Amino acid sequence: MKIDRIETFLVPPRWLFCRVETDTGLVGWGEPVVEGRAEVVRSAVEVLSEYLLGEDPLHIERHWQVLTKGGFYRGGPILSSAVAGIDQALWDIAGQAYGAPVHALLGGAVRDRVRIYSWVGGDEPGEIAEHVAAQVAAGLTGVKMNASGRLSPIPTSAEVDAVVRRVAAAREVLGAHRDVAVDFHGRASAAAVRRILPELAPLRPFFVEEPLLPDQGHLLREVVNCSPVPIATGERLYGRGDFLGPLQAGVAVVQPDLSHAGGISEVRRIAAAAETYGAVLAPHCPLGPVALAASLQVAFATPNFLIQEQSIGIHYHTGAELLDYVVDREPFRFVDGHIARFTGPGLGITVDEAAVRAADKRGHAWRNPVWRHDDGSFAEW
Repeated sequence: MKIDRIETFLVPPRWLFCRVETDTGLVGWGEPVVEGRAEVVRSAVEVLSEYLLGEDPLHIERHWQVLTKGGFYRGGPILSSAVAGIDQALWDIAGQAYGAPVHALLGGAVRDRVRIYSWVGGDEPGEIAEHVAAQVAAGLTGVKMNASGRLSPIPTSAEVDAVVRRVAAAREVLGAHRDVAVDFHGRASAAAVRRILPELAPLRPFFVEEPLLPDQGHLLREVVNCSPVPIATGERLYGRGDFLGPLQAGVAVVQPDLSHAGGISEVRRIAAAAETYGAVLAPHCPLGPVALAASLQVAFATPNFLIQEQSIGIHYHTGAELLDYVVDREPFRFVDGHIARFTGPGLGITVDEAAVRAADKRGHAWRNPVWRHDDGSFAEW
């Protein structure tokens, strides 16, 4: 069996899909994308395809090694995301070739269902109680929200109080038996985090996500040591080496993205590294159906898995939704806040190729917003 053709599709609202076809007719799907830079990743996939055409798709690790190391310059979000999508597609083909779901090829399932959570409140969180109540009514047991919108380098008392009020509103609806995770999205300075986290602690957040920018990793140990709340990070880290510093700093939760951090192959290794530090895996995934399916396959087979992000109904989606691009929506059905173990071969979903090709004709040019403080200086989004 040989790889015969590789195609990419720019799919609204902000995704890029990759289709890998073999000369035997087997087709695998992946989702290689950097949100806001999908066109650039598309070009990277095209370059990497030069090596893959004519190769045996079942030599997944051999190809991963060449794709990540064969160009001399390594890593970074664009290359790692291009490799991630291709890797997903190759695992999809392998599962179909062997007649087994990917989690079976990874050593077999260690759980029968995966707990999931949903976003509430948007980029500048508002109407939190109403949004949380809707997710509780849908049966979810966990939500995640942004701590704030723009945040001053050293937040005022009013800004701190506003963060606490928002999380308190979520906690009131959720009660003691459901969870709220709080995302700082890299918007906070170390001084801001030290000021806010003790105020949040009585509300018992599930975890606090990305309290610092990834390039401030040298400050993570200080934050972990002063925080009564579990610290999570990793959506902007792209390989197991990038996670070493945060793990040594004592983060409780690692959040690699299956479409950014080298795909199924590398995230499995990141999870294993995290396990040696007593940390758990909660993959980042505000993306489409292929990325979510790949994340779930890893979750089914990973002992130190915690919870899975998913983007159905997320505020970024306008004009298209995750379920618009699959033939059968049943695998993604929520039952008591969980998704049941996939049993179909490969990634366990059937992509609606006609819908994908039609969407690619529309395309998209999604870009994240650029924020500024009141004085006109740049603010982290």
